[in-house]
Amino acid sequence: MKRRALLLSMPALAACTPSLATFDTFAPRDPGVRRVLRDAAFGPNPRQKLDIYAPARAVNSESLPIIVFLYGGSWRHGDKDDYNFLGAAFAAQGFLTAIPDYRLVPEVRFPSFVEDCAAAVRWVSDNAPSLGGDPSRIVLAGHSAGAYNAIMLALDTRYLNEAGVAAGAVRGAAGLAGPYDFLPFDVPATQNAFGQAPDAQLTQPVHFARADAPPLLLLWGQDDTTVGPRNIASLERAMRAAGGSVDTKIYAGIDHIEIMIALSRPYRGKAPVLEDVTAFARREVA
Repeated sequence: MKRRALLLSMPALAACTPSLATFDTFAPRDPGVRRVLRDAAFGPNPRQKLDIYAPARAVNSESLPIIVFLYGGSWRHGDKDDYNFLGAAFAAQGFLTAIPDYRLVPEVRFPSFVEDCAAAVRWVSDNAPSLGGDPSRIVLAGHSAGAYNAIMLALDTRYLNEAGVAAGAVRGAAGLAGPYDFLPFDVPATQNAFGQAPDAQLTQPVHFARADAPPLLLLWGQDDTTVGPRNIASLERAMRAAGGSVDTKIYAGIDHIEIMIALSRPYRGKAPVLEDVTAFARREVA
């Protein structure tokens, strides 16, 4: 199959991991970046590993701001090795970029996958100085279930606190097409991941909206039929009511997968997702 034909087929196919892996293999990379670490362990489980991407050349002597990106997959699927294009995209914008794996259903249920993401942030914070990053300037980002993980870390203080991440180190969180207000658990993905939680309210990011939370950026595509508009609207409303900082943006003609694929070089013309996330991150770490 010719590369052009393959790439043009990806938005329709990328919902499944094998197709995303193929996309990642053939998609053009942003130049001037390198993967500086692969499979760095932040815990004893085989899934508790992460990769680090960085600009090949630092533009100045200042330590780089950091983006920790958490991928989606209904808390059941996902592999950091399918997101090299994304690590390169953020690194090319001047960020030390970490992409962790984390334990998935059915091996674990809530809150273990959130705890794993917190442990990954702790590892990044501890090791950033040796990699050229600034551990006091971290922005979380994620897509779909990964956006849920990122926003939960930003809003529910217990996860980062228990992981030992310094207060104030996380300066913001960007969620792409994330579920933030999804009670009742009425689809298999949420039933399997959260159905055993003793208090369902404590699984919901919207429950933890607060004035002193890191600023949030919530992005959603108008053609998304996987995660509905209630999620972005409810969390925006709750954050504003609490006195917190939140920005939202809805992209016309973009679906649940395209909002993430738009971070890649071939599809940036579909929606300015990379521009919006990196502008937000730069503002919050300035």
